[in-house]
Amino acid sequence: MTAHEKSIEAAMKCLDDFMAAFNARDLAAWEKTFNFPSLRLASHQMAIIDKPGWHKPTMFTASLGDGWHHSGWDRRDVIHAGVDKVHFDTCFTRYRADGSVIGRYDSIYVVTNENGHWGVKLRSSFAP
Repeated sequence: MTAHEKSIEAAMKCLDDFMAAFNARDLAAWEKTFNFPSLRLASHQMAIIDKPGWHKPTMFTASLGDGWHHSGWDRRDVIHAGVDKVHFDTCFTRYRADGSVIGRYDSIYVVTNENGHWGVKLRSSFAP
C-alpha cells in the first residue's frame, strides 16, 4: 500500500467517524473528528471553529431541516491526496426518520493529518 493509499484510508475512516458521531448526536465524539481550527463555508457564511465546544446541541434541531433524523454519504471521491492531506468531492443526504429526503448537498471536505491525528480541516457545502 502506498503512502497516499494509507492517507486515503485514514481520511475516509475520519469521514466515517464524522458521520457516525454526527448521527449519534454525540458532540464530543464528533468534535474528535476535527483538526482545529477548522473552517466551514455554507449559507454564504464562513465559520471558524477554533476549539472543541464551539458546536451546540441545538444544531441538531435548529438548522438541519424539518424532522432531521440522520445523514448519509452519497459520494466521497478523492480529488487530491498526499501523505498528510486528502481532498474529497462529496455529496450527502439529510433524511427524516421515515427515510424521506430533506435535501442532498454537494460539498468539498479537506481532511488533514496533524500530529498523527486525521481530522476535518475544511468543509465547503451548499447545505443550509
